Amino acid sequence: MSQNNNNNNHIEARLWDAADELRANSKLKASEYSVPVLGLIFLRYADYRFSVAEKELTGLGTGRRKIGPADYQARGIMYLPDEARFSSLLQLPEVENIGMAINDAMRAIESENPDLKDVLPKNYNRLDNPTLTELLRLMNSIPMDIEGDAFGKIYEYFLGQFAMSEGQKGGEFFTPTCIVKLIVGIIEPFRGRIHDPACGSGGMFVQSARFVEEHRENGGSAISIYGQERVSETVRLAKMNLAVHGLGGDIRQGNTYYEDLHNSTARGGKFDFVMANPPFNVNRVDKERLKDDPRFSFGLPRPDNANYLWIQIFHSALNDRGRAGFVMANSASDARGSELEIRKKLIEARAVDVMVAVGPNFFYTVTLPCTLWFLDKGKKETERADQVLFIDARQIYTQVDRAHREWTAEQVEYLANIARLYRGEATENLHGGGELLSDHFPEGKYVDVPGLCKAATLEEIAEQGFSLNPGRYVGVAERQEDDGNFYERLQELNEELGLLNQEARELEERIAENVVMLLEGSL
Repeated sequence: MSQNNNNNNHIEARLWDAADELRANSKLKASEYSVPVLGLIFLRYADYRFSVAEKELTGLGTGRRKIGPADYQARGIMYLPDEARFSSLLQLPEVENIGMAINDAMRAIESENPDLKDVLPKNYNRLDNPTLTELLRLMNSIPMDIEGDAFGKIYEYFLGQFAMSEGQKGGEFFTPTCIVKLIVGIIEPFRGRIHDPACGSGGMFVQSARFVEEHRENGGSAISIYGQERVSETVRLAKMNLAVHGLGGDIRQGNTYYEDLHNSTARGGKFDFVMANPPFNVNRVDKERLKDDPRFSFGLPRPDNANYLWIQIFHSALNDRGRAGFVMANSASDARGSELEIRKKLIEARAVDVMVAVGPNFFYTVTLPCTLWFLDKGKKETERADQVLFIDARQIYTQVDRAHREWTAEQVEYLANIARLYRGEATENLHGGGELLSDHFPEGKYVDVPGLCKAATLEEIAEQGFSLNPGRYVGVAERQEDDGNFYERLQELNEELGLLNQEARELEERIAENVVMLLEGSL
């Protein structure tokens, strides 16, 4: 790891420890405290970018034309009036109402930047002067000479830490960065329209923009961002997250089950890419309101579970060459009944491209494993039309602490490279992932690797009852000597037990339905 990354990690940890200590000594809950802190990080970063642009623009004005807001906005920089400058806030005397002054600064930014209207937090008067003074001091301690998008990464770090501290609620707005990076690495959003109908805090869009920037020499181009999110506070977080990274987008508030605010199905599918981490296993969706919705052309699932509503929402939004990558509950891969029928139609439409099994403890708020689904409507025109790539990545991870795992940049690139080999694309080695390929793919071509990956035919998938569970196809790697990790083995067995219990419940429901039908037929 570079010295710069070490410095950034130290800064992040130091800022979090100090901010968390302040939270502990305030009257606010984490859910109430997180947005004001993120707002100040946002303001600090906006001020830094404005200062850099201000120096670059100095002297470019003329007697007849002075430098103004349009000159900053043309460079993708938010214009900050004097009262919104971080230095002005730092110089406020303690007798001033600092909370009111920060609220006014946020309003001034919104007035100069219409895209941020009603987005920035303006509840700083709920914090007392000593707390706000210390928070401003903490934000000012971030060094100005750190390289790259360090402020943006600090913002993401705080999003993740608040997700951990808020528990289940935090999962509504934050998807672990390494998961997002793998989705981006496999669908490769170089250019075009990107849609996330469950966009949370906008992390999918940020990573897509980074992917484009990293691959600009390979023909990367601009992306257009479209998002939808149900919770108003989370919509504001997403808009702040985009702004702090210098991105613009069309993020709208609405319930995606009932409102298609971006008209995603226009012209048979509007978007080049769809990425999402929707809520799992949601019940009580009013299907009566969906029966004529064109997004659900494969049919409405009978169980009170929204997983297959989301899957169809993603599929229907894609144009005829569009790709989607999304997080999904493991149970969806093997769901029975009407959900099986929908999955079968999706497979037979040659839309399912890659399935990746992810182990437990990757998410901050839940310990359960999950599956990443990748759709590609253009696949039916390729040589792999009658295949699906299954990757079992449950044994690939880096242990962060006892309760959390992640993938390193090298591991993410390695997994994405397996998909590239399967597609016949060139592999990458920007983060060392190309070097890992030599162990299993020494010829530089895709091959099935027991325990890791399998390109299964549609016939093989049909033989497995149209299951999309990678574990059914990749087999088992040659067993290594048991390392005695009882905790991990117990988690794996618990996952298998959960799947068996799910199948048992579905069978019970089918038996009960059949009994009712028989009884009704005998009346």
